[in-house]
Amino acid sequence: MTSHHPKNRLVRREVLLSGGAWAASLAAAACSRRNEVEAEPDAGRPTPIVWKVQNYIGGDTESFRLFKRFCASVGELSEGRLVFEPHPLGSIVGLFDIFEAVKTGKLDAATTGPFYQAAKIPELSFLSSYPLGLDRPDQWETWFYELGGLSVARRMHEPHNIRFVGPVQHDLNIIHSRVPIRSFEDFRGKKVRMPGGLVADVFTAAGAKTVLTSADQIYPGLASGSLDAADFVGPAVNYDLGFASVAKYIIMGPPATPCIHQPCDLECVLANMDRWRALPPHLQQVVEYAVRRYSWDHYGAIQKANTLVWDKYKAKGVEILRISDADVNKFRRVAIPLWFKWAKKTPLGREAFASQLAYMKSPSVDYVDDSMLVDTDGKPLSL
Repeated sequence: MTSHHPKNRLVRREVLLSGGAWAASLAAAACSRRNEVEAEPDAGRPTPIVWKVQNYIGGDTESFRLFKRFCASVGELSEGRLVFEPHPLGSIVGLFDIFEAVKTGKLDAATTGPFYQAAKIPELSFLSSYPLGLDRPDQWETWFYELGGLSVARRMHEPHNIRFVGPVQHDLNIIHSRVPIRSFEDFRGKKVRMPGGLVADVFTAAGAKTVLTSADQIYPGLASGSLDAADFVGPAVNYDLGFASVAKYIIMGPPATPCIHQPCDLECVLANMDRWRALPPHLQQVVEYAVRRYSWDHYGAIQKANTLVWDKYKAKGVEILRISDADVNKFRRVAIPLWFKWAKKTPLGREAFASQLAYMKSPSVDYVDDSMLVDTDGKPLSL
């Protein structure tokens, strides 16, 4: 069925109108392109542009199913002009090779956690939540789209031949553990998988022995005992990955702070810059719109899946352990100096964190004040 069929035009119009201002911009670009095609009836249908796009999560998980739906939406919104071929983790490259694969063009685009390259590019630590910083999805959405975060993120990636297309909302992260951990002190000496960077440094400061492994190594690490505990994404995806069978405990914060280390685990969609620049502007707008819609579709579906999975953990005999508010304060005292340490590693890191800190200090958020911004000796911290 061609794109000129009245039913297709009606369905597409309804989808685009649902996106408000974004959809209006995209509809205008699409309308212009449709007029061009209609003016040249003998031109024939253009050959689709096909991109290889890999996710950083695979398996039979809700997250990967939503990723495949996102890829399909790009084809639908572009009326078949741009096709995203979805690939799971490891089908083309491993987790820690995704960034380089997008940079070199081995992958045309990918979703990944921005923080996995933080050891080499420290400023990327500030493109997703970190211990006891901004902890609500709407706050991160505000920072990215209204407080300059998207511009900063793109400037971080441009020197690496990568277009940061947009963030993708995921979930709060949880820690699965083979052993009971009930307090700040209980992390001491435990071998814990963390995503590296600023997040890992906070747990190292708490006395844990942090290690970084890819997602597919968490299950065998917990099963063999080479890991005592492991952070990964939220309860629904982690259940699908089998963690309930190899870890008897889930470690969380108190109800008011259910996740202290990554309360908003933001993914991102990255594209090879050469491939991005080769796209006509109206297809770039299609991808940007599709990513923003994917972000909230992904978030909502994951939250629904989470509500349905807790009884399954209970049936497996998994126990939820919550550290106390007093323990959260202990983590905060070691985390805040590390915020500043990591921010001062690079100019873009400083810029990103400075705007996030101003947001956290504003009366509408009010997470921190100057009395809390001190080092472990009580001396004031500054950028």
